[in-house]
Amino acid sequence: MKSRITSSTGGAGRKGILASMCLALVLVVAAVSSVNLALTGISLDLGTTSSQLTWIADGYTVALAALVLPFGALGDRFGRRTLLLIGTVVFGLAALCAAVAQSAGVLIGCRVVMGIGAAMIMPGTLSTITAVFPAAKRGRAVSIWAGFASSGAILGLLTCGFILEWATWRATFVATAVLAAVAFAAALMLTPNTCDPNETVIDMPGYLLSGIGIGALIFAIIDGAEAGWTATTAITGLVVAATALVSFVCWELRTPTPMLDVRLFRLRGFSTGTLGLTVQFLCLFGFFLVGLQFLLLMLGYSPLHSAVCLLPLGMVVMPMSRVAPHLVEKFGQRAVMSTGLACLAAGLGLLSLLDGDSSYWHFLAGLIVVGFGMAFTSTPATTAIVTSLPRAKQGVGSAVNDLSREFGSALGIAILGSLYNAGYRNSISGATVGLPPEAAHHVEESAGAGLAVAARMGPSGQQLADRTRDAFAAGLGDALTAGALIALLAAGFTLWRAPRRNALVTAQHDELDELDELLVDELRAIAASTHIPEAMMT
Repeated sequence: MKSRITSSTGGAGRKGILASMCLALVLVVAAVSSVNLALTGISLDLGTTSSQLTWIADGYTVALAALVLPFGALGDRFGRRTLLLIGTVVFGLAALCAAVAQSAGVLIGCRVVMGIGAAMIMPGTLSTITAVFPAAKRGRAVSIWAGFASSGAILGLLTCGFILEWATWRATFVATAVLAAVAFAAALMLTPNTCDPNETVIDMPGYLLSGIGIGALIFAIIDGAEAGWTATTAITGLVVAATALVSFVCWELRTPTPMLDVRLFRLRGFSTGTLGLTVQFLCLFGFFLVGLQFLLLMLGYSPLHSAVCLLPLGMVVMPMSRVAPHLVEKFGQRAVMSTGLACLAAGLGLLSLLDGDSSYWHFLAGLIVVGFGMAFTSTPATTAIVTSLPRAKQGVGSAVNDLSREFGSALGIAILGSLYNAGYRNSISGATVGLPPEAAHHVEESAGAGLAVAARMGPSGQQLADRTRDAFAAGLGDALTAGALIALLAAGFTLWRAPRRNALVTAQHDELDELDELLVDELRAIAASTHIPEAMMT
């Protein structure tokens, strides 16, 4: 059955829809990355611990990843724009509350509520595009959406860096609330409300189990990286996650009306597209975590300067995302997606060679290769997911797409972050001999603290500064090498498993959708000309 749309959309209307959905998407994605630049100011202002800083950054991601799947299904039933508009209100109000927060606990709570709002917003952006664009134009629209999904993090970093040059971290949340208001107005004026009420069901056990399972899993990953994998909270989180997710799979296989039919992962395009996006964002946000530290600490750049230095990534991703659909048409999904993941591995491999003597030009070389990898992975992976499903399931397909990105982001921060910390601490341990216990503890905690202690020691601190830079390079190398290996393994799996072309069933679904639309339009025209009630005609 075709997606129900409450207003007609022509070519000009579709451009407005695409613009408003990309704006809403950037709002969500930018909030994941931009807070990283503000953490130093937040720590000084609120006196937070390192664990609290971790949750200020990741509370948003946990809530978004845990709820994006059920909210995608709810949008299918009750209206994608409706849920998106509610989400922007929740998101914007939470951002305003964060701007005036006076404690770390309140700020963490505000970030969690922002994540809930983001989970309402994000599924509707892609599913609305796939619902209103005809099959012939859908690939190009999805490629533009994917380009903004990949470069939105850079835009968030750039905006945050610009604000921090002249204002405090609180102003970044005010700016986020203003952007939420603009996104609300754009969606309200430019976007129709699409839904599939006859195809979507309310699967409360599925919603509950998926939310608990995904939330507990990401909590365990983050807590394990922070407190250690043998910590009681991490083990408990993993047990809860495993129990909930296994129960979710069993329930979805048994219920006649599942929220997410897990059998869909048997589809080559759906499964490899999900894997490709997960790995891409694992590598991207793991790289942001350590790459920003290289610019800030090793090269001594300001937050704005560091964000500007990441702009070439977006300058590669955006145009190449437009080229990627043409490459898919010529060479197939399998070739383009696996090439993209291989480029991602190569770029991270180049960046893993950075050390204390490296310049920005060494950094830029790896960054550009990573950009090509992102563009050639994101668009075909997104297309592979959405073209594996009929239009009636685009909300859930979009939510799986979004979940892959957020889950990958959390994995990247946790896995690559823990490898970086372990590599740094192992390498710096011998350099703290002879230092006061408190100073030694600070040096072992972070490279930034190590350089600060060395600076206070005067000329005698040069050796400590050199050892700190070497330890940083060791940790960075360990983290990015692991990311490169993960991307390379994913490239191999994709080369073996991904479909060469879009599935035949997808083309059949699209043809049926187009014929259905034409038939309904004809029936409405006949009803209008003959004064027969439209309900009788349909």
